[in-house]
Amino acid sequence: MNVKENDKELPSKIQELAYEFKVKEAMTRDVITVAPDDTMKEVRKLLQEKRISGLPVIDGDKMVGIISIDNFINCIMYGKTAITVKENMTTDVVSLNIDEPLIHAISKFDKFGYGRFPVVDQSTGELVGVITKGDIIKCLLKKLEVNYHEEEIHRYRASHIFEDIISSKTSLTLRYKIKGGDYKHAGEQSGYLKINLLRLGIPPRVTRQIIVASCEAEMNIIIFTDGGEIIARVQKDKIRVNAVDNGPGILDVEKAMEPGFSTAPDWVREMGFGAGMGLPNIKNCTDDMSINSRPGKGTNLEFIVYLEI
Repeated sequence: MNVKENDKELPSKIQELAYEFKVKEAMTRDVITVAPDDTMKEVRKLLQEKRISGLPVIDGDKMVGIISIDNFINCIMYGKTAITVKENMTTDVVSLNIDEPLIHAISKFDKFGYGRFPVVDQSTGELVGVITKGDIIKCLLKKLEVNYHEEEIHRYRASHIFEDIISSKTSLTLRYKIKGGDYKHAGEQSGYLKINLLRLGIPPRVTRQIIVASCEAEMNIIIFTDGGEIIARVQKDKIRVNAVDNGPGILDVEKAMEPGFSTAPDWVREMGFGAGMGLPNIKNCTDDMSINSRPGKGTNLEFIVYLEI
């Protein structure tokens, strides 16, 4: 759950980790499948023995459909357990991309209400795993336990790094190059930023806000531009981050701030990116945000989170 502070819903530890991890880190790779010519009687046996709620249907190397518990129940109701899988399977399959951030998987579970999703490798179209809500919970709980011990070690004020420095204004700048179209490594640079902020002793709550916002900004650069840079400036009283690119710019900033609005092409949406929540999420989890964008010239997105000193 999110924590409210000054009428803002700050990102929770779970949300931060859901941005940090990819679907491939939580999914189950040992996939039980059926073939189109298998019977629903055989499906019944697998569902009972394996205690699962659905099965991908594989023809050769490609996934052609899915059999859910609902499909099976319909067969039972009408006494059609002898029919084949291909006669009863669902062919309009919603899948997840192996390199999608885990936060996208959570959103799809909420949106569709399914018990599981097949996971495909976008580059080959092959089925590589399945993921359930239970898989996500186990992955996040395991990481929470590790991070709890790490945070206990780093629980001290960030301002200590400036205490022995005498100057009118002191800051530490961290820069990260982002490559446009590199979906496979989406969120990676923000992960490096997180590691460095924690090493500097930045409080976990502040780091959480910065990283969720940085991940959203990084994904926007990857989706909409040829590349750019994330620049984080750590100061005594705040952390200021600029996400800069030379892309097409934002035609209507006010419209772009509306939740769900997106100009991402369909093929990008099919990969799980470009849901139209990036800018609203950044604004929601930071203390200040501004956008300077010129069509055809690029965008400079800036957000700030203040430190308690």
